[in-house]
Amino acid sequence: MDLPSLLAIARGDLPADLLLNNARLVNVFSGEIEDTDIAIAGGLIAGIGRGYSARRTIDLAGAFVAPGLIDAHVHIESSLCVPAEFARAVVPRGVTTVVTDPHEIANVEGVEGVRFMFDASRGLPLRVILMAPSCVPATPMGTSGATLSASDLATMLGDDAIVHGLAEVMNFPGVINGDPAMLQKLAPYSAARRPIDGHAPAVTGKPLNAYVLSGVGSDHECVMVEEAREKLARGLYLLIREATNAHNLHPLLPVITPGNCRRICFCTDDRQPADLLSQGSIDYMVREAIRFGIPPVDAIRMATLNTAEWFGLHDRGAIAPGRVADLFVFDDLSAPTAKQVFVAGLEPSPGALGEGRVRVLPPKAKPIPKLEKATLQIPARGTIIRVIGSQPDQLVTDHQTADAKIETGLVVSDPARDLLKMAVIERHTGTGNVGLGFITGFGLKRGAIAGTVAHDHHNLVVIGVDDESMLAAINTIRQMGGGLAAVDGDKVLATLPLPVAGLMSEQPIEQVRDSYTALLAAGKQLGSTMHDPFMAMSFMALEVIPRLKLTDQGLVDVERFERVDLFVS
Repeated sequence: MDLPSLLAIARGDLPADLLLNNARLVNVFSGEIEDTDIAIAGGLIAGIGRGYSARRTIDLAGAFVAPGLIDAHVHIESSLCVPAEFARAVVPRGVTTVVTDPHEIANVEGVEGVRFMFDASRGLPLRVILMAPSCVPATPMGTSGATLSASDLATMLGDDAIVHGLAEVMNFPGVINGDPAMLQKLAPYSAARRPIDGHAPAVTGKPLNAYVLSGVGSDHECVMVEEAREKLARGLYLLIREATNAHNLHPLLPVITPGNCRRICFCTDDRQPADLLSQGSIDYMVREAIRFGIPPVDAIRMATLNTAEWFGLHDRGAIAPGRVADLFVFDDLSAPTAKQVFVAGLEPSPGALGEGRVRVLPPKAKPIPKLEKATLQIPARGTIIRVIGSQPDQLVTDHQTADAKIETGLVVSDPARDLLKMAVIERHTGTGNVGLGFITGFGLKRGAIAGTVAHDHHNLVVIGVDDESMLAAINTIRQMGGGLAAVDGDKVLATLPLPVAGLMSEQPIEQVRDSYTALLAAGKQLGSTMHDPFMAMSFMALEVIPRLKLTDQGLVDVERFERVDLFVS
């Protein structure tokens, strides 16, 4: 619709397309609730107030209307679904915009993976804002399927314009220490004044000063109140995260004050289908914040206007003339739950959210190498070993040591002490790399779990009680061409094929949820007490989150940012 027509509708001279009568508008600018009408035309808010006419009128009968919710940082791939199915989960809950970092698929497929996410997101009733993956690979200490150079990132912003900003800069040591290659990646985004997202777990003091000085403007890795306060004080936007495995919302809610709440946003980062469909997305975070005692308008503002302002999305994030008519309608201000959702002034049908999207041939997962049992064996070169200590509901780990259990000259799992073998198998380039180590906290008493979802390199990761089960799990994944599996000896208990780059399924998200639920049940059958051992396992190979992790190249001491030997001399 042209501007003169919109102006005429705003003046009341012409009828709008849609009029929402008797609304209680949540005004994120003023902090007030307005009893008013909302006129919509051409997908935009045309006017607010009484006396408008429209071709269609809906009486909201006093329901609250807030701007559509915005997820400040999410990896759609972690839903294990392609964008259309992800949209089916979040849009009915009032999430109408997501800022996404496609670095999961980029680590497997490179630039073509980013293009796939761009093409697969077009035509959806969900605005998908792509950020350019800044660290592919995350570090040289893990083998990815692709590399994105500074030139690739500049091209995405310039000639192709398929990205909006630069996604989480995970190589924080490189930035802090002035690594030329990392600074070259930041340069075009700084010059264009585009948002640069951060990733700086446990970075404080002078290193934090250097990180902020580089042009990074946000962080979503805080787990402690004092760290979060320092980052806010240094000018970063704080993106509070509530993922499937990283439960940071409740620990960080005490950070929020009237003085700093305009610099805080909500994000989900990595969230699995069962949590998306049962618990929710950003809407869940809003409800929990209000339940904690955050004023409702402040909680909604952190999920709308704040995020829009940080990312420069000035066409959304509020209900005001000229803004996109993405609206979240609910009855209870103390526990906002969507009863109607409007996207650009239209009500998308939950069953048809994926219709009309551009169909593209998804990237294919690369063949997974066939392994022999001997590849998983660890000859004893000492009696004390380093152990990854996983923590409940966190991505950070402990750097532990333990007495090795040795049988016939080999170090083996010791389920009685919850000491399990872990392997990461390179699946992209045929290097033959297999990283071997041990982990605690998963609680398996028998069998093994495995998957090709392993942040951020997404090699094949497996954790098990015995080599036979681990090998069976690996072969099951190999036969599927990528995915997740739980096995007990040679018996396959549950699987979830992920044919799109070994990361995503094109099946309905409800079907993916059901398969994933079966995997979780199998994990419990094997002895795990974790809420989600598969999501937890996927982060045990991520060498940019402290303290000890395992890649295909071996153990990584993240704090020292270097590889270390399994055996302690």
